[in-house]
Amino acid sequence: MLSAEKIADRFDVMREIEKGVPGFTEKYLVPVEQIWQPSEFLPDSASDNFLEEIKTIQGEAKELEHDFWVVLIGDMITEEALPTYESWLMDVDGIEQSGAEGWASWVRQWTAEENRHGDVLNKYIYLSGRVNMREVEYSIQYLLQDGVANGAGKDPYKNFVYTSFQELATHISHKRVSEIAQKRGNNRLARMCRTIAGDEMRHHLAYREFVKQISMQDPAELVIAFAHMMKYKIVMPALHLRQKGEKIGASFAAFSNAAQRLGVYTSADYIQILRTLLAHWQIDHLRFTNDAAEQARDYLMALPQRLQKIVDRMKENYVSVPFQWVLPNGM
Repeated sequence: MLSAEKIADRFDVMREIEKGVPGFTEKYLVPVEQIWQPSEFLPDSASDNFLEEIKTIQGEAKELEHDFWVVLIGDMITEEALPTYESWLMDVDGIEQSGAEGWASWVRQWTAEENRHGDVLNKYIYLSGRVNMREVEYSIQYLLQDGVANGAGKDPYKNFVYTSFQELATHISHKRVSEIAQKRGNNRLARMCRTIAGDEMRHHLAYREFVKQISMQDPAELVIAFAHMMKYKIVMPALHLRQKGEKIGASFAAFSNAAQRLGVYTSADYIQILRTLLAHWQIDHLRFTNDAAEQARDYLMALPQRLQKIVDRMKENYVSVPFQWVLPNGM
């Protein structure tokens, strides 16, 4: 548990960085009037061609295999659990929910951008004709009510390390789904997921910069927080994923295995993200007089190689598992 002194330090750092948040917002977020909206990727229900477009979507959807749908639906459910992520960020030490500017404004605008991802994927999946939407909707509601435990508590340093990592992981996942859809001739879905991936990259760059700012003001505590998160392991927001009749988290392993099998998000990606963050934050060049920070840095710098050895010893046995979400003809 953080001492009162450490909490005060974090509040001070957060307040100092908050002064630059309007600039971060202008650089990394897009005004509502300029950013894409879900309707741009979906059939216009007022158009005479509406039904024909749906038939096209459903025809293209038949070319996509069961595991692809498991990953796409799992990604969509993860995006639809956005209220959990907003409430968690709003509760981080140093973020005042009532703030008209600064951190609270950032979280609200970030949420507004992220909200479009679940919207467009949900509607596309509904129109595809390949999915049992009632089962999917159960899983969305379950994930929202079950929440997520990312190991960061209310600590802003740990939470921003987490979001930096997770936004890049989400970027990779959506980008790879886009590439698979493109290869299957599904240009609409490919463009949709590629666009979402672009949003995720912008958000990653913002949170990565927040951590960079922290490292310049409180390097020792930042490195200790980073090491804590990696020891805990960066868990995915869908960790508690389940289907109707299952216990909390029962479907997450099968969802992750489908992503591994398709190459959408793999153990190698996890290690590469860690390497990327270590390099960008220049962890090996930070200087401190704190023994705990030195030990944390040593742990972090050795971790990619340790993880790689574990991955090299693993036997890949990612068997496709039927999901209630996907209709039988999707197997």
